[in-house]
Amino acid sequence: MVSPIEEIVSSEQSSSFHRDGAVHLQGVLDDKWVELLAEGLDECYEQPDGMSSALVSSESELRIDQFPAARSKKLKKFICESPLPALVGSILNGPIRFYMDQMFYKPAGLLMPTPWHQDTSYYNVEGHDLVRAWISPDIVPREASLEIVKGSHLWNITYRPLAGRDPDLSQEEHEAQMSMAKEFGIYERPGEDFSYNSAIMDKSLPETPNIEASRDSFDILNWHFEPGDVILFHGNVLHAAQGEIDLAYPRRSHAIMYAGPNIRYIKRPGQIIPDPIALLEQNPQTGQLLSEFDQVFPLLWEPS
Repeated sequence: MVSPIEEIVSSEQSSSFHRDGAVHLQGVLDDKWVELLAEGLDECYEQPDGMSSALVSSESELRIDQFPAARSKKLKKFICESPLPALVGSILNGPIRFYMDQMFYKPAGLLMPTPWHQDTSYYNVEGHDLVRAWISPDIVPREASLEIVKGSHLWNITYRPLAGRDPDLSQEEHEAQMSMAKEFGIYERPGEDFSYNSAIMDKSLPETPNIEASRDSFDILNWHFEPGDVILFHGNVLHAAQGEIDLAYPRRSHAIMYAGPNIRYIKRPGQIIPDPIALLEQNPQTGQLLSEFDQVFPLLWEPS
């Protein structure tokens, strides 16, 4: 039996989130929510849509779906009705809205690593109340789980996305670069309606530091993950997942972005992830609070 929310998130855990940029909450989801998540992720994996793409190498693959809850009632219920909004709200001590979600599905076998990156610059939102909930219905050993650079959400830097077309390259040069990547390294298999490399890279932003090349210089937090656990991390924190580990089962994960009261819309020149379709009809302007788009970003939880 899962304890009440106020007993799950202690003041120490809340402080850890704000200080470190992430917190690991153990055993906060009961079996019915874990089962619902597993069913929703498997349905989406088996039925890809135009927003399904993949990173592919000679030895492994990472399937990524944008907005999977838009086509899965089970994932939408998990996002909106599980304890997650209250957990995030307890951490932020404010009203919580759902912004978007993604599925990351790594098939059984040798797992592909997820490189170090920062979420903020991929989306048309800004503010300090952006929280990711990272959940898996599977046991994820520390060597394959999420890891963060402790305190990097406080560096006050927005880093350049790892994706996007270099604006200094011609279309022919870009296509040649993509062909070379496919032949010699990791490449993207785009979806019909989405590709990480279709956007223009914003080179005015600083490059993401090479954390992996100097791991010992950073304070890195990572966790062994059990079904029922939740990892909450700040939208600005640098994070990754190691690979080169063999698992006998898929590593399925759902990354849900929740927005607190100070999150605003911003039109980024190098936007990678598209806005939710329903938002486009509202003609959003830079500086508007997400709370102004209540029908697009519904209020899921607020303090009593």
